[in-house]
Amino acid sequence: MSRCGQALHSPGSSTRESRAIATGRPSDQPGVRQGHLPTDRAALYYRDVGEGPPIVVLHGGPDFDHTYLLPELDRLAGSLRLIYYDQRGRGRSGRGVTPDDVSIRSEVQDLDEVRRHFRLGSMAVLGHSWGGLLAMEYATRHPDRVSHLILMNSGPASRDGYLLLRRRLLARREPGDVERMAALAADPRYLRGDLDAEAEYYRLHFRVTLRRPDVLEQVVSRLRAHFTEEDVLRARAIERRLYEETWLSAGYDLTPGLRRLGIPTLVVHGEDDLIPVEVAADIARAIPGATLTVLERCGHFAYLEAPDDVHRQVAALLGR
Repeated sequence: MSRCGQALHSPGSSTRESRAIATGRPSDQPGVRQGHLPTDRAALYYRDVGEGPPIVVLHGGPDFDHTYLLPELDRLAGSLRLIYYDQRGRGRSGRGVTPDDVSIRSEVQDLDEVRRHFRLGSMAVLGHSWGGLLAMEYATRHPDRVSHLILMNSGPASRDGYLLLRRRLLARREPGDVERMAALAADPRYLRGDLDAEAEYYRLHFRVTLRRPDVLEQVVSRLRAHFTEEDVLRARAIERRLYEETWLSAGYDLTPGLRRLGIPTLVVHGEDDLIPVEVAADIARAIPGATLTVLERCGHFAYLEAPDDVHRQVAALLGR
């Protein structure tokens, strides 16, 4: 795994150095509990592991499922209970779902169904990448149902943040990568959802934030582990719908709602994240009392690149 260095900025705590590299092996933990829970138009696949205070985990994409977070995030299951689920229409939550069945409203409702299914009065929520945006959407709508908020490599909270991300990412691309990605996106293989073409595309997309080829291959190999070509096309259409409701919508901005939160919040970001550090800093400034930690030599996958730092800080937030 890729080793990350010390935290650059962490209000309320001392600067820490990451001491270990993730091994790629699942951590010691009780047995995994899994199944499907019904919602109005979907059956959500869940994976429940560990014992202790529960954290509901929201994957990114939004066209992926939770698989890319494993096994490294399971490291938290030594002292915490992790409840993962595949969001509606993605991964093993795809059966019978059409893109029209998915919206920000349904995403928020599904998360609340997960809360009710597991009989959680309020819950800690951990969102990675797009999952950070979904976590913020939920917390601003139902602040009484969120006990703790962990935003890891979070997507922007506003359209302005998204536009900044797009500009910075374009400037950071390797020479020729933009053209190669455009050519792939027009390739008939990619257009039909071919998994190998998808992998080629995401190697180019994520190599700006994951410099080590072996780590990049680990991430790319997990992104579509439970997808067919049909699943890929459905997930892409869902992504477009969700983008249109959020970052592509004029005036989209969760910041006013974030300022009203009274939830203990940890914002973890990578110095080399494809999402600018300013995006994470803006989110942390908006949420009263939030702690921001920026990790040196880390990209967009802090749980993979800095497992010790992530474990220590999340456990501390939940008093473990």
